[in-house]
Amino acid sequence: MSDLYSVLSNLCKERGITAYRMSKDVGIQPSIMTDLKMGRRSSVKAETANRIADYFNVTVGYLLGEEEQKEKTPTLSKKDERTITDDEIKFALFGDTEIDDDVFDSVKDFAKFAAEQRKKNKEGE
Repeated sequence: MSDLYSVLSNLCKERGITAYRMSKDVGIQPSIMTDLKMGRRSSVKAETANRIADYFNVTVGYLLGEEEQKEKTPTLSKKDERTITDDEIKFALFGDTEIDDDVFDSVKDFAKFAAEQRKKNKEGE
C-alpha cells in the first residue's frame, strides 16, 4: 500500500465518502485507487494530484506526504469576503416558509452537485 493511498483513504474517511465516490467526483478511474492500495502504483500524474488536492482542499504536497499543513491557504477575492449564513440562504430560497433540516440538506447537496458538474463541464471545454 502506498503512502498516497493512506493519505487519500484518511481524507475520504474524514469526509465520510468512499474512495469510489471520490474517484467518480474527481473524474479518475477507480482502479487507480485499487492500484495504489495494492502497491501496483505509488503515485499519480501531476494533473490527477492537482484535481484530488482541489477536491479535498489540500495541497499536493500534503497528498504526497511532503507537507504537514493540510488545508490550502485560502485566497480571498472581493466576493469571498463575506460568508452567507444558512438562514440567509433559507430566506432567499423559501421566504418565510419554514423548512426542516432534511429539505435544506437536500438543497445544499444539490448545490454541491451542480457546482461539481459546472466544474467538470469547464474542464471538458
